[in-house]
Amino acid sequence: MFDAEKIGALRAKRQAWDAETDAAGREQPGPFMTVSSRPIERLYGPTDLDDQDFDYERELGNPGEYPFTRGIHATGYRGRPWTMRMFAGFGSAEETNQRFKQLLDDGQTGLSIAFDMPTLMGYDHDDPLSEGEFGKCGVAVDSLPDMEILLDGLPLDTITTSMTINSPASVIWAMYIAAAEKRGIDRAKLGGTLQNDILKEYIAQNEYRFPPKPSMRLVTDTIEFAAAEMPKWNSVSVSGYHIREAGSTAAQELAFTLADGFEYVRWALERGMDVDDFAPRLSFFFNSHNDFFEEVAKFRAARRIWAREMKETFGAKSPRSWWMRFHTQTAGVSLTGVQPEVNLMRVTIQALAAAMGGTQSLHTDAMDEALALPSEKAARLALRTQQVVLHESGVTNTVDPLGGSYFVETLTNEIEKDAYEYFRSIEALGGVVPAIEAGFFQREIADAAHRFQREIETHDRVIVGINAYQVDEPVEIPILQMDPEGEARHLERLRQTRAERNADEAQAALAKLANACADPTANTMPHLLDAASALCTVGEIMGTLSKEFGEHRETVVV
Repeated sequence: MFDAEKIGALRAKRQAWDAETDAAGREQPGPFMTVSSRPIERLYGPTDLDDQDFDYERELGNPGEYPFTRGIHATGYRGRPWTMRMFAGFGSAEETNQRFKQLLDDGQTGLSIAFDMPTLMGYDHDDPLSEGEFGKCGVAVDSLPDMEILLDGLPLDTITTSMTINSPASVIWAMYIAAAEKRGIDRAKLGGTLQNDILKEYIAQNEYRFPPKPSMRLVTDTIEFAAAEMPKWNSVSVSGYHIREAGSTAAQELAFTLADGFEYVRWALERGMDVDDFAPRLSFFFNSHNDFFEEVAKFRAARRIWAREMKETFGAKSPRSWWMRFHTQTAGVSLTGVQPEVNLMRVTIQALAAAMGGTQSLHTDAMDEALALPSEKAARLALRTQQVVLHESGVTNTVDPLGGSYFVETLTNEIEKDAYEYFRSIEALGGVVPAIEAGFFQREIADAAHRFQREIETHDRVIVGINAYQVDEPVEIPILQMDPEGEARHLERLRQTRAERNADEAQAALAKLANACADPTANTMPHLLDAASALCTVGEIMGTLSKEFGEHRETVVV
């Protein structure tokens, strides 16, 4: 950026300034660090970028141009605001349907469905393993009739839907498609995103049923099916969010998420697909934590790494294949059950970081989520947070407003460097699946989480209301109350569905699905659609898959 003589003069001036500032002794003892425990210097300037061999065209470029550090769209939010996609789901399909309609009335611009634990694990709600879990962390779905009620009256042909589900992802997706087609909506017109990132389940969240390889086969089936049948649908949302919630650093979240994304690309290529036929429909899902600048730098580094690897390593020709499109959710793990109103301030900072980092869609957590599922008022306030950031903060006026900041560019480069060091470690272990089996990811995250907790306990890190600024007062915000009759109504619908369906047709569909699972050349999605339309339940379909694929048991990491 400057010639050698100018840089030398700036470096000498900086050294003199540091010495004078140190001598004044006016600085607090610190430590000064990010949420990820990354040390932060007192000041950043042109010499920091010169030390990193910074080149504007190579590292930044203009928005909408390779390597997309400054954003994938030339006009940023001046052209199109991010999608406000509030994550919602609780109790019965009827209750969640009403919450969706309320959120749309309040100005939400995309749907995002949360499923409860039995649905996430692929068990019907009358299974003994489901007892006590109905609707607790999302909506309960067992069969096509549940999905039809959940989506009743929602404009599926004009709005996009995100579904947070993994092991049974293809099963639930089949029910969504079948429900839309029963309403006369062509599957090719459906837009949305299926989380469907099974690798991060083995790394962080542990909501899996099958071993990694057959699970990856199912994910690859959805990638292939979407490329052929559903051009508006993102078949995988590669998810760093849960990795961060498990305690990872920002660099670990970035590196492990991108490593997973590269692995999905490799599996699709091995299937014989052309990279430019599926890569444009891969999307990402990141966490936005409390350290504003670290999060902005993480998002910028993510775009640059993905673009470079898709172009240079995987040979993608289409610029759309180089784009990293991502959804962001504010950090649930940062929310506190004490003084929950303070969570509004945390979420505002996190939402602002996501916007300044160039997210394509955003969910803002509600202030009461450390206590229960969001109440209607808390959910509305969370949505209003986004609307204030969008309309009143001024962040949409220019593209990448922090671009060129010595601090942000240095931090972006450092996080990128850390990510590549992790890529090399994963490659040395044989790739993502062998690294999972060796416990590499789990151990790295556990170490980071332990370090963070120790910093809280030693007061090197202040968490408002937890280890500082504490008050002794009761929580006075309303807690969501679910319909006490919802579970009984749901179980009766499940019983009635089984009793009234064509039993022979359902069994035939499951048998064909089993045969497809046994044939490594078959795509399971058409058979899952047939099973959903024959009113087979989630538990029955997942049970069929389990018989063919087996069940996974995690290796204990010590």
